[in-house]
Amino acid sequence: MSTPPLSALLIRRLTPRDLIACADLSEDRGWPREEHKWGLLLAAGKGYGIDDPKGGLVTACVVTEYGSLSRPDLCGIGMVLVAQRHARQGVGRRLMRHVVADMGAAPLTLYATPYGRPLYEELGFKTIGSSEMVRGHFTAGGPPPSVPTRPATGEDLATLVRLDEEIFGADRTHVVTRLPAFADQLRVAEENGQIIGYAAAWPNMDTHVVGPLIARDTETAKALVASLAAHTDRPLRTDVDVRHEDLLRWLRERGLATVDTNAVMTYGIPDLPGDWTRRFAPVTVAAG
Repeated sequence: MSTPPLSALLIRRLTPRDLIACADLSEDRGWPREEHKWGLLLAAGKGYGIDDPKGGLVTACVVTEYGSLSRPDLCGIGMVLVAQRHARQGVGRRLMRHVVADMGAAPLTLYATPYGRPLYEELGFKTIGSSEMVRGHFTAGGPPPSVPTRPATGEDLATLVRLDEEIFGADRTHVVTRLPAFADQLRVAEENGQIIGYAAAWPNMDTHVVGPLIARDTETAKALVASLAAHTDRPLRTDVDVRHEDLLRWLRERGLATVDTNAVMTYGIPDLPGDWTRRFAPVTVAAG
């Protein structure tokens, strides 16, 4: 029996039951398996993929919708992967065209590697900024941040959802409410009894990823990062909007080094909603 051509294989919706196949696909491309992250994305977002008749997946990606389910305010695209044996055959382009069409008029955003950026530009995405990934063991030093922080409690969740929507610019309730179970740490910064920022640290292979990082100002962001670092022995990793130069400089002084830079791209909107001055790092670049 002959194998059907790639163009004849159907694109289908992925579910959490496809987690292992997605992790296998990541590994096939030389990425970490990141099963914990895949679990969040497949639960909170929409997965798309093509099954390989010989087993596994030909390609996959995930779209996380924010705002109304019937009319999203923003959709983040991530984890766009094509199996090595099917690379450079137009599969990724076909999948992305399908996703863009399936999202209709909804604004889209993604973080693009230099490798993927030409495809996204071809599809009509525009670069609006960039994000710097930093990684390393955090070393305390210098004057301690003056903003007090504490672990978040269940009673804080409603406040975090409201604050997050104000700053992110779209409702992320389905993501924020998953953070207590997904992250190893969830902390808030407080002033005069009012929450002015929050951050999570979630496990990813041998690191703790700091994200989201939402804060009133840079000092608050520093206080949240320092408080998360004080409660882990793992290296930290985070993706910071390059416009936050002071935070990036401070992170480098504390022992984190730049390991990658990604382009922030949008489709259908000239810029991201919300307040970038208080949005320091995403939950994950895979969710926009």
